[in-house]
Amino acid sequence: MVRQILHIDANNAFLSWTALDMLKNGYELDIRTIPAIIGGDESRRAGIVLAKSSIAKEFGIYTGETIYSARKKCPQIKIFPTNFSIYMHYSNKLYNLLSEYTDIIERFSIDECFLDMTNYLQNETLLEKANKISKRVKQELGFTVNVGVAHNKLLAKMASDFEKPDKVHTLFEEEIPSKLWPLPVGELFMIGKKSAIKLNNMQIRTIGDLAKTDINILIKRFGKHGKLMWEYANGIDNSEVEYKIEKPKGVGNSVTLPMDISNINKIQEIILSLVEHVTYRLRRYDLVANVVNVQLRTKDFKNFSHQGKLDVATSSTKIIYKKAKELLEEMYKGEAVRLVGVRLDNLETKEEMQMNLFSNESIEKQDKLDKVLDTLKKKYGYESISRAGKMNVDDIVKFKKY
Repeated sequence: MVRQILHIDANNAFLSWTALDMLKNGYELDIRTIPAIIGGDESRRAGIVLAKSSIAKEFGIYTGETIYSARKKCPQIKIFPTNFSIYMHYSNKLYNLLSEYTDIIERFSIDECFLDMTNYLQNETLLEKANKISKRVKQELGFTVNVGVAHNKLLAKMASDFEKPDKVHTLFEEEIPSKLWPLPVGELFMIGKKSAIKLNNMQIRTIGDLAKTDINILIKRFGKHGKLMWEYANGIDNSEVEYKIEKPKGVGNSVTLPMDISNINKIQEIILSLVEHVTYRLRRYDLVANVVNVQLRTKDFKNFSHQGKLDVATSSTKIIYKKAKELLEEMYKGEAVRLVGVRLDNLETKEEMQMNLFSNESIEKQDKLDKVLDTLKKKYGYESISRAGKMNVDDIVKFKKY
């Protein structure tokens, strides 16, 4: 199975997140719109620029130079201190949003994440997911990201470093000669300044030059790092997205439909697909839910939601779908709907669950069925098997669809 990888990189994170926090606390000016930098103590000539606004960049200010030097280039520059509690707050908000799309997330740094979407595309393309994530971050979190779209971590990382800000870039294998190879060799991930100088002295000036160099020459000159550089230059990277599943407080998924729908049967089919997705994720965390919430947004952008408590905490797709259907029937008045969402809350582990003594047998039977389906999905892909009740969803949408 071809891996489906995204790299999410927050644009100008420290300055953007500082700007959002200041605006939230009543500061009238968005510091992203003025010459501004994030840096250390200006009284110390050693203080350096950690982040800069796009306008500050126009003055020739660059990340890593001294604040003293930046002030000389732009006397009116505004300087703001670092605040890592603010950065972690917004980093966590980004992580929580991304966790709605996959459980396999690697926090590569405070402002970067790798996402393995291989079993989470739900009939959308990887590029469609990337554009959806980019749009949601901007609308819901208030800052922008670059998204790299590829089949491995290296190419996704390189793609996200292309033109900034607020861009989605692909770098698939067939695009390597046109997009990757013309770049200066020093721009390849894991090549430092010293290595770049040595490569230039060998007349290796572009990533393409490096890709076409005899690997044995590189190994002789650079050792194991020479092999790694050659592989990276050719787009080869088999490293996994390293992740640690964090227990969520709630699990949800929603989808904006490409057309308005007012047929309740079709909405129920969409809800079944959403429930199947969120319960699959719930079981991966080995959690059960106590509360089901259904959300609808009409074509006029009016939002409705209805939630209800389950009789018994469960991760059963069948039981949760039944509850979601009941909630839909209680709240739906026939309006044309453009967004449908399902969320599960009040999560707990199975050990914490208070079992209904009269339901044990039916719940255990349903759990076994769900486990079989989950195993098949994990082995053959999420879309390898579908429930009969959602087969007609393909007539509505793709899962952009849902």
